[in-house]
Amino acid sequence: MNKFYTRINMELDELKKAGKYKSLLHNQNALDGTMQVENLGEQIVLCSNNYVGLANDPAVIEAAHGALEKYGAGASSVRFICGTYDIHRDLEQKTAQFLGMEEAITYTSCWAANTAAIPALLQAGDAVISDELNHASIIDGCRAVSKGVTRQVYKHADMTDLEEKLKACADCETVLVVTDGVFSMEGNVAPLPDIVHLCKQYGALVMVDDSHATGVIGRTGRGTMEHFGMTSGVDIISGTYGKALGGAGGGFIAASADVCDILVQRSRPHLFSNALPPVLCAIALAAIETLEREPERVQNLREKTAFVRKKLLDAGLNPLEGDSAIVPLIVGDTAKAISMANNMRKQGVYTIGFGFPVVPEGTARVRLQISSALTDEQLARAVDVIIAEALEQLS
Repeated sequence: MNKFYTRINMELDELKKAGKYKSLLHNQNALDGTMQVENLGEQIVLCSNNYVGLANDPAVIEAAHGALEKYGAGASSVRFICGTYDIHRDLEQKTAQFLGMEEAITYTSCWAANTAAIPALLQAGDAVISDELNHASIIDGCRAVSKGVTRQVYKHADMTDLEEKLKACADCETVLVVTDGVFSMEGNVAPLPDIVHLCKQYGALVMVDDSHATGVIGRTGRGTMEHFGMTSGVDIISGTYGKALGGAGGGFIAASADVCDILVQRSRPHLFSNALPPVLCAIALAAIETLEREPERVQNLREKTAFVRKKLLDAGLNPLEGDSAIVPLIVGDTAKAISMANNMRKQGVYTIGFGFPVVPEGTARVRLQISSALTDEQLARAVDVIIAEALEQLS
């Protein structure tokens, strides 16, 4: 046992010496365009998933209060025992309708949804093919499939490589291709029309994780399919209520009625983990309804993101290209990315540096996430700080 503690203490010391140690920051009030952070004061927030400003929206907060009074703190049970409330059904129906799918089923997170669905839907003789830059929850879902399921990984957004993997799985009974809609560390959108075309050609199913797309891209925030003007072609959409849709928590699978039903019967997080608390259902439901009433939030987000990209490019910086609200500045070295973000926070701009193992070694970055909750003045001040710091560190 002493060897164990010695080992982890040495690892922590090495991270600190290398400037790669992650320290937790403590926020002191509700998330909006700004936030009070302990020992740092007021910060302009450019690292949250509050893309369309719903995390502190009055209608969302009011819905939460009402649900807390009506339903109490939590479900205190799994869904098939006594943990299913009428508001679960309301949220699932609204989610399916919003995304243009037949039905939906909720989980406590999108991590739970991905790790639930992929293993539950595939069996020996099937195959799953995943983009190499997919979210860790998809990777873990693929790892959790039963013996006899073929696992393949294709090069990021590379349709030639995807086709080769589809050919290699030609003898498999069911083939599931899984991709992020918006890649959270890159900010780019999956080439969904091309993926769907190939999957139709080879008889494969398509699953899209739209966690960073729902509420963010598409004319009205309905995600990757709407972004490309598609009304069909995707068999399964996974996503979260913990980002643009209120930010409180919870995830979902939206698919056909049969897919959702088999997940109720088989998926382990649904069978063995507490239901999503009703208060979180109320928050997500109110968030979707607010976004339906106010789709201009999505256009406002798009305009603010375009402003940031133009300012960075005009300053000679080269953020990764993409159509989402994620704007990554590649630094390379993890310690430098963390140092840059620390310096920005000292100047009142809340950013975070990402390095290995969150992103591949040598591709560390400061990831900017834009929100419609930011005022033009806040955004302009923040971009000035970011440009000055980035030019100094990267010169």
